[in-house]
Amino acid sequence: MAEPLIEVTGLRKSFGEHAVLKGVSLQVQRGHVLALIGPSGSGKSTLLRCINLLTIPDAGRIAVGDQSIEFDGRRTTLPGDRALARFRATTGMVFQQFNLFSHMTALQNVMEGPLTVLGMPRARAEAEARTLLEKVGLLERANVYPEQLSGGQKQRVAIARALAMRPSVMLFDEATSALDPELVGEVLEVIKALTTEGMTMVLVTHEIGFARDVADEVIFMRDGVVLESGPPRRVIDQPQHDATRAFLGRFNAGIGGRPA
Repeated sequence: MAEPLIEVTGLRKSFGEHAVLKGVSLQVQRGHVLALIGPSGSGKSTLLRCINLLTIPDAGRIAVGDQSIEFDGRRTTLPGDRALARFRATTGMVFQQFNLFSHMTALQNVMEGPLTVLGMPRARAEAEARTLLEKVGLLERANVYPEQLSGGQKQRVAIARALAMRPSVMLFDEATSALDPELVGEVLEVIKALTTEGMTMVLVTHEIGFARDVADEVIFMRDGVVLESGPPRRVIDQPQHDATRAFLGRFNAGIGGRPA
């Protein structure tokens, strides 16, 4: 098997006395989609933020591509800002909230990273930003400010903004949880299109049917540990752990072959 694009080994993170991640390990092959499911407070979002180094682990190892950083339990900061920026540049993060710059248009939001971080010429940054807005179905809204966009449109701009940095990995932290139900589908369609293009992705999601359809592997987490992992039609349709069955039952997800 080829070397994984993402490899997390023995990751631990505590906030005060509360241990959020308790030795989590996982691998994601290039071009694959990993879905992280589980109850709130299980450590999924913290794990995602650790992969992007928005949250600094207490111990363990994270490797993305040919870049690797180890944490020995004593280090509280990274070696330096340059190393941090280089590592983060490999991943694009999409959050629950959209975090768009309110004083910038959709086009300007997508252009900002390439201009300020990558040093891309303005004409090229604008051309690429327009291409990405077209990809997410919002080219006609390029000159509109975030306050004039629906929640689904804001999230699609946020996805385009993350893609503008040309990441090798996309991380989605409950990208649809802040949306009204009728807007969820338009964001999921954009994410699904990225899977067909071979983008490597890690999704934290409660959209269980969607996870079953697009993921190559599903991990069920609870209380900071991985309780179950494997192909989605096994973990979701035929869960082995009582906790997994109980969690999926809340969503009427496909257990034992029943459609979601």
